[in-house]
Amino acid sequence: MSLGQQLHPHLPFLRRYARALTGSQAHGDAYVRATLEAIVAAPEEFPREVDPRLGLYKTFHAIWSSSHLEDTPSIGGGGQEAIAQARLARLTPLPRQALLLTALEGFTVDDVSYLISLEPDEVEGLVEEALSEIEAQTRAKVLIIEDEPIIAMDIETIVRDLGHEVTAIAVTREDAVREAMADRPGLVLADIQLADDSSGIDAVKDILTEFSVPVIFITAFPERLLTGERPEPTFLITKPFQRSTVKAAISQALFFDEATAPV
Repeated sequence: MSLGQQLHPHLPFLRRYARALTGSQAHGDAYVRATLEAIVAAPEEFPREVDPRLGLYKTFHAIWSSSHLEDTPSIGGGGQEAIAQARLARLTPLPRQALLLTALEGFTVDDVSYLISLEPDEVEGLVEEALSEIEAQTRAKVLIIEDEPIIAMDIETIVRDLGHEVTAIAVTREDAVREAMADRPGLVLADIQLADDSSGIDAVKDILTEFSVPVIFITAFPERLLTGERPEPTFLITKPFQRSTVKAAISQALFFDEATAPV
C-alpha cells in the first residue's frame, strides 16, 4: 500500500483537528495542504517508525510550529485572528494542542508526548492548564438542537457543568429557529438529523441568517461532512462522543467567538 493510501483515511480528521486548532476552516485547511505538500516533496522524511496517523500529525505539527497562524497573517486575515490573539494572551498554543490531541482526536498521553516532543507528565500538566484556563475565560447561553432525549440530557449536563446556561433544547428545525429568536444564544450545539426528518444543518443556516453565532455539529458520520469539497463546519463532534470531547469543542468554539473575546 502506498503512503498516500495509508494517509488518506486520516485526512478528514486531520482537517478537523487543524480547524479546531486555528478556529477556521480556511486556516486549518491551509496547514493541512502545506503538510501534504511537504510529504510529497520529501516522502523519505516522513516518520516510518510509527503508525501512519501519528506520522501524519507529527508532520503537521512540524509545519504548524514553524509557521503559527498568529505569526503569518497571509494564511488568512479577518476578525478571528484578532480574537485568537486576544485569547492567546491568556492561553498559549501548546496547552491547546495537548487538549485537542487528547480530548478531540483521542490520542494517548504517550502519543501526544511524541507529537509535541514533551514528557508524558508535561503533557498531562498542559491538558489540565488548558482546561482550567479556557473554562474560566468564557460563559455563554447555549442552544441545544438534539432529538434524542438521553443524548440531549447528557449534553445539557456537560454544558451546565462548564458553567454555561442552556436556553432551550430543540428537537426540530422549526423549534430550533423559534428558540434561537426567543433567547439569542452565544453557542449552538446541533445534531444533523432531527425528529421530524428535518436537518440540523438547515436549522443552523436559518439561525445564521439572523445573527452570527459559533456552532458545533454532532453526527455519527463525520466523513460525510469532512470531504474538503464544500463549506464545512469548523467544529464537529462524532457520535458516540466522550464528555471530554464535548468540553474541548465548546471551549474551542467560544475561544474564537468575537462576542466573548477579551477586551
